[in-house]
Amino acid sequence: MSESCNHDCDNCASKCGDAESSNSFLAPMNQLSEIKKVIGVVSGKGGVGKSLVTSMLAVEMRRRGYNVGILDADVTGPSIPKLFGITGNATSDNMGIYPVLSRTGIEVMSTNLLLENETDPVIWRGPVIAGAVKQFWTDVIWEDVDFMFVDMPPGTGDVPLTVFQSLPVDGIVVVTSPQELVSMIVGKAVKMADIMKIPVLGIVENMSYFVCPECGGKHSIFGESSVEKTAEQFGIKTVAKIPIDPKLAAACDKGMIELFECEGTKPVSDVIEALINNEN
Repeated sequence: MSESCNHDCDNCASKCGDAESSNSFLAPMNQLSEIKKVIGVVSGKGGVGKSLVTSMLAVEMRRRGYNVGILDADVTGPSIPKLFGITGNATSDNMGIYPVLSRTGIEVMSTNLLLENETDPVIWRGPVIAGAVKQFWTDVIWEDVDFMFVDMPPGTGDVPLTVFQSLPVDGIVVVTSPQELVSMIVGKAVKMADIMKIPVLGIVENMSYFVCPECGGKHSIFGESSVEKTAEQFGIKTVAKIPIDPKLAAACDKGMIELFECEGTKPVSDVIEALINNEN
C-alpha cells in the first residue's frame, strides 16, 4: 500500500496486494432480519445533538407509517434509550438478540440495554467497540424494518469506518451546529463518506436559532448560521434547521421524544423517504 493510498480499492489502478473490494467487508445480517434502507447519522465533533437528530428522524418516519429501527453505535456514550424512555434489558435466545420496542413501535438496540445498570461505563478499546457494533447488525433480529437509523459516535475513527464497511449504508445525514468551525468539521465527514462511496442525503443544523416567546423574533445564540454556504460548498442539496426549544429539551429529559412535534427535520425526512418511493 502506497503512502498516497485513499483506500478506494475498487477504482485503484495499482491493484496492490492490500487491495480488496469494499463489498467483501459487508457483514451478513441475522437470517431472521429484514432491513430495506440503512441511514447513518454522523457528525465531525461531539455535542452537536446527533442522537437527538437520529431520534427525531426515526420518530418522523414512524409517523409516516414506516417500520423503523435505531442501531445505537455510540457504544461508550449511548443516549438513545434515555430519549425514548426505554428501561430494562434486551432479551435473547438461540436465534439472536431482540431489540426493545419504544412506545410507538420503533425497534431500538443499544449497549445500555445490555448492561445491568445504565450508568455502568463501557471501558473497551476501539476494535472491541467496533466488533460490538457489527454484532448489533449480525446478531440482532430486526423484523421488517423499512429504515434503519445508525447513531454513530463523532469523528472518523473505528466505529464509523466499521459501519461504512460492514453495513450496506444507503446514505448519511450530517449533523452540525452554527459555529465558525462548521465548514471544516462537515468537510471531514463528507470526505469520508465520499471515499466510502456513500451519498450525503442532507445536513441538519441543530441549535440553529432561538425564537423569543415574547416578541417572536429569531435570535442566533451561537452565531449566525452559515450552513447553507457550507452545504453549497460540499454539494449538499438538502438543509434542515432545528431551533433551540426548551420544550424539546424537556421531552428528551422525560424520555418522551416521540410526543414532540418538530418541523425542522422534515426536509431531510422527505429525502430519506424518497429512497424507498423511488424504487416503487
